[in-house]
Amino acid sequence: MEAGMVTPAPALVRFSGIQKTYDGEHLVVKNLDLEIKKGEFITLLGPSGSGKTTTLMMLAGFEVPTHGEIYLADRPIKNVPPHKRDIGMVFQNYALFPHLTIAENIAFPLSVRKIKKAEAQERVGAALRMIKMESLAHRRPGQLSGGQQQRVALARALVFNPQLVLMDEPLGALDKRLREQMQLEIKQLHETMGITIVYVTHDQSEALTMSDRIAVFNDGIVQQIDTPDSLYENPVNSFVAHFIGENNVLAGTVETIENEYCRVALAGGGAVTARAVNVSRAGASTSLSVRPERISIVPDGTSSDGPNRLPAKVQSTIYLGDHALAVLDVAGNSEFMVKLQPVAHHSLRQGESVSITFRPEDCLALDPV
Repeated sequence: MEAGMVTPAPALVRFSGIQKTYDGEHLVVKNLDLEIKKGEFITLLGPSGSGKTTTLMMLAGFEVPTHGEIYLADRPIKNVPPHKRDIGMVFQNYALFPHLTIAENIAFPLSVRKIKKAEAQERVGAALRMIKMESLAHRRPGQLSGGQQQRVALARALVFNPQLVLMDEPLGALDKRLREQMQLEIKQLHETMGITIVYVTHDQSEALTMSDRIAVFNDGIVQQIDTPDSLYENPVNSFVAHFIGENNVLAGTVETIENEYCRVALAGGGAVTARAVNVSRAGASTSLSVRPERISIVPDGTSSDGPNRLPAKVQSTIYLGDHALAVLDVAGNSEFMVKLQPVAHHSLRQGESVSITFRPEDCLALDPV
């Protein structure tokens, strides 16, 4: 290897040709090939029934693949029982033992592994300090808040130093403020300890906040796996564009393709230039994706440079505190959203005719919805 070259992190987990069916006919997970690097925080993201939780349960050992193999540190684990996989697990419902104290709950994985009492006490003490709950060690789960219980569940998953921690919708039962606080705490623990985390959620903002990489699932297939910013800026298809962040869709037909851009005639009238991301030929149907924050509103009759200008009519405005949304009728889409500065919505009136503009590089030509 040449001097200065960085050795890529080895794959800790590898899914190879994984399929899963419960009835012998319908595949819940279809031909999954996925590598998870040692030390990374990867989120499996998707709607209900997309295959993300089944994938996690197969990795944990609670489900068995119908076909294919899962490797953990280069060792096939399809036939290894869950308690022998050296994996920590955090569930949405905490799964704490109600009759045990907090310290006893955290110590449970150590007793199962026959860790000596003195070492176990030391590890439990360190885990309690990590979650800042030393003074609550003798309480029982029923005496704790939801956020405190989730911290205990996290400490229990980490106390035996597993090589991998799995989290299944762990923050779904918490309110918004506490959920955001726990997101930061889990991310900080990951960065401090260097542990590998596989996280399942259907909440795309949670995934964007926490992850090194995100695997977007739909219909049992990973649609795209990438860093949060790449998924948002460069979705490979309409499903990913619509599932990650807020998104406007305009239907159209490709007129011409030149280099990385194409000219699209909109179904509702007008034409725009867009990045040709997932279109192959002139005459093909396409769905255009444009993010609400990438659009400008200009008064009717105002001149503006650039190839993408469309007439619009104001449907309504919504004040959201740190920003506002204008809902417009644009080229047949009556729910077209534009993100505004908070005070800007005062200048728009319902029924007013305006124009919108956006850059070609901010408009993606994708597969038809």
